[in-house]
Amino acid sequence: MQVFHHVASLREALNEARRSGKTIGFVPTMGNLHDAHIELVKLAQQQCDLVVVSIFVNRLQFGLNEDWDKYPRTMEQDMARLRGVGCDFLFHPEESEIYPNGMDQQTRVVCPAMTDVLCGASRPGHFEGVTTVVAKLFNIVQPHKAVFGIKDFQQLAVIRRMVEDLCIPVEVVSAPVHREPDGLAMSSRNGYITPEERPRVAVLNQALNRVKELIEQGRRDFAGLEAEARQQIEDSGFQVDYFSIRNSRNLEPAADDDREITVLGAMYTSAARLIDNISIEL
Repeated sequence: MQVFHHVASLREALNEARRSGKTIGFVPTMGNLHDAHIELVKLAQQQCDLVVVSIFVNRLQFGLNEDWDKYPRTMEQDMARLRGVGCDFLFHPEESEIYPNGMDQQTRVVCPAMTDVLCGASRPGHFEGVTTVVAKLFNIVQPHKAVFGIKDFQQLAVIRRMVEDLCIPVEVVSAPVHREPDGLAMSSRNGYITPEERPRVAVLNQALNRVKELIEQGRRDFAGLEAEARQQIEDSGFQVDYFSIRNSRNLEPAADDDREITVLGAMYTSAARLIDNISIEL
């Protein structure tokens, strides 16, 4: 695995690969890699000749009182995992390389669609930070395909819209949610869950699956289903951020005649905010 810290040297290596006719896959991450990240890399390897993984903890997408300083940085372990799976290139830049003029002066990429609801409502400015850094990384790497996990369903939808709106020549590939045996979606923030809370956090996934089954059985009182799910989560001792039934394509509240529906939920443990979702085709 070749490791790059600067845009110029990475571009030079990737240009050489393109001249050789190789297709390039890209997996952007913030590090603290777990099995779900490795599955993204494997999917990129299946579809492309060469895979680039980036590790950059993007301060621009963290809001006030969020955990940028505490976000786990496990570079040695991450590099070992990437080498073990046969990753070709690792891009690990300093903040000054990504934001050479400082974040305050950084040109921003704003996607007005789908960013002020769900996670966007509770994390103002988050998606502006995501779309800005992903657009920059797409311009740096210029991949043929970029792989994102579907656990961050709203993020995936926003990035797809950005790619479409800005005519970025990259195919956005989605990878299924990678889960723990009890159904908990894998996340770097799962490390914040206390041992006392750990046996109960699967309630989020359980609530999502229950709502999915009831919709498939014919229920369409979406507000009632959302309220029941929120109560189920609260009864397990957790605070609900949101639980919402949405149109999968535009993230508008689901209508009775929608055929592609995604149920999304977010809840707080004592030290972590967990998100999950499940999609339904009717």
